Amino acid sequence: MIEQNTPIHVAIIMDGNGRWAKAHNKSRSYGHRAGSENVINIVEASGELNIKYLTLYAFSTENWKRPEEEKKALFQLLKEFYKKEIKRLISNNILVKHIGDISLFPKDTIKTIEETEKETLEKCKNPILTVVLALNYGFRDELKNALKNICYDAKNNKIDIENIDENFIQNYLYTKDIPDPDLIIRTSGEARLSNFLMYQASYSELYFTDILWPDFSKEDFKKAIEEYSNRNRRYGGL
Repeated sequence: MIEQNTPIHVAIIMDGNGRWAKAHNKSRSYGHRAGSENVINIVEASGELNIKYLTLYAFSTENWKRPEEEKKALFQLLKEFYKKEIKRLISNNILVKHIGDISLFPKDTIKTIEETEKETLEKCKNPILTVVLALNYGFRDELKNALKNICYDAKNNKIDIENIDENFIQNYLYTKDIPDPDLIIRTSGEARLSNFLMYQASYSELYFTDILWPDFSKEDFKKAIEEYSNRNRRYGGL
């Protein structure tokens, strides 16, 4: 039974699509498709648990190193996800946003992302859940851009450097309108954050599981939330 201290924001590093595909004697693209199809299950579970923000690490800045064929498949899956699921998301009052620099994505992919976000923003006035897709996201890239923008504003006398504090810095991050994650889940057995929300994760609870992402079920997700609910978050206190 999940207690009342359900996390407000859960972030997930969806890892293991390639290994899942290999285990099933399929291509890596097939594994990514299976992983993509599992996303909606976890979105539904988040709504059922009254979680307000769900951030999914969908494409990292390091993913550009992947083979061209695999990258093309990932971009196609992104478009399909947005187009296929938008009606269901809107009917369930779920808002869609992204963090990261999508300017390097194919133009048709960018168009689909922007149109979907605009439509959910217009039609979901009081969303029960905000799904945030981290696209071409990496914390080091986010930090670089934040520092450049802070320096630019300081150079143009738009800010006083004496006023820089934690809240000030947060306003220059991609996540400025999103609360820090309470819980970060990583599937597939890896136990690291891999350049994901490093500033925002300062006080996040971490949950690692050996389950590969395509097999990570609603029940597995609820188990992670239940474990979180039983932890005592002291934030440096007693």
